[in-house]
Amino acid sequence: MNDDQRSQILDTARYLQNVRPIDPEELRDYVEGHPHPAAIRQVLREHAFELGMAEREEGFVPVADGPIAISGPVGRIPEDLDSRLEALLVERFGRHWATGESATTLRERITRLKADYFAREPVEYDAVTALAYAIYHLYDNYAVMQHAIGSLIDAGLIPHHCRILDVGAGVGGPAMGALELLSDGLIEYHAVEPSPAISVFERLWEGRTNQSVRFHQETAESFEPTGEYDLLVFANVLSELDDPAATLARYTEYVAGDGSCLLLAPADQNTAIELRTLERGLADDGELTVYDPTLRLWPNETPGSDAESWSFTIKDDIATPSVQRRLADSTPAESDQEPTAFVNTDVQYAYSVLRPDGRRRTELAPNSDRFTPMADSGSVVSDRVDLVGVKLSHDLGSDNPLFLVGDGSQQTDHFAVVVRETGLNETLITAPYASVLAFENVLVLWNADESAYNCVVDDEAVVDRIA
Repeated sequence: MNDDQRSQILDTARYLQNVRPIDPEELRDYVEGHPHPAAIRQVLREHAFELGMAEREEGFVPVADGPIAISGPVGRIPEDLDSRLEALLVERFGRHWATGESATTLRERITRLKADYFAREPVEYDAVTALAYAIYHLYDNYAVMQHAIGSLIDAGLIPHHCRILDVGAGVGGPAMGALELLSDGLIEYHAVEPSPAISVFERLWEGRTNQSVRFHQETAESFEPTGEYDLLVFANVLSELDDPAATLARYTEYVAGDGSCLLLAPADQNTAIELRTLERGLADDGELTVYDPTLRLWPNETPGSDAESWSFTIKDDIATPSVQRRLADSTPAESDQEPTAFVNTDVQYAYSVLRPDGRRRTELAPNSDRFTPMADSGSVVSDRVDLVGVKLSHDLGSDNPLFLVGDGSQQTDHFAVVVRETGLNETLITAPYASVLAFENVLVLWNADESAYNCVVDDEAVVDRIA
């Protein structure tokens, strides 16, 4: 098909798109040479995003206006994803990849990946290391992204006609998790990944109608974004960048005015604290607003650098993928490692969502006549006060329920500790992570051992969730 025919197809589609569904069979009558409908359909698919048209049973139709809804369950791993990864393993190592020398190699690579990560050493990827990473991390990354983007979809912040940029896409776990939830939309997804991991992603990805994935085997530093993106994603890559602050600042310039920047990091102390440091650089020194979870509830107040306890959320575990189970089950009895070292079903992650439009997940203007900012806690030690704050951890206590909390003004860490649970304060225990809470009549104490403030919740205190 020549360029003139393509132009005629696209011009006719633009003319008819608001009149009726476009049928490739009908469109051939408008094109010189009357090309086959299958060829016309392919042209329309290739240009669907720029036309703003989705392919449906009735033909190509304008994509719906407004936000998209979640398609399918959140956090459940599809069986065919396991099958596709196993097919790659069989192709590389043969049918018995989970035993013998190949299994030993994969276990060694997984062990090395984890050791390098905890030592904060750069990981050098080759084809085998990329497969080992996929065995261990494809599935939890898939689930993490679904939970993270699912909350944005629920809030109506992801449009049907959506352009996404994923920097450090790896083997594609986050991307495939997102695309599964967005299966009803018209999606242009750009995946930036310099290592051989991108080849695993390309092989695992099975194209879906109305979704275009464009692979860019480039570093984050060398890739040049174009246009605006409705969603910018940095998933588990911030700690691997040479200058994450500068790189983030450059990329956020390409977030649409009503778009979101989603940062994800593993739930360990170093990466979670680094994420919050980068978040402060974007929100407190730049033009972005924290949408979720570490809200700045008080105008013109920002958290201090000493408020650095790590904050992450926990979701339900995923079922053990069969490739992990097979590799674990074949671990020799004399091995230095337990078989469970090759199983990763936890869904725990630190995250930040930032937006250029000033929107926050919970819009709240605390009444300064009633509530005390946490920035002023030093002046109210041993007093009972009213506070507002975000629940920023799951239960950290050993003897009493203990939760990290913050209002965006805190200069050092604050913990809410329940010393006597009642029906009037149990909300602190039962509320989900990132809930905004009102604390009435809590006792503020300084904890010298932890260099932090304790907000004591006893039978005189009341805790309510702010919608």
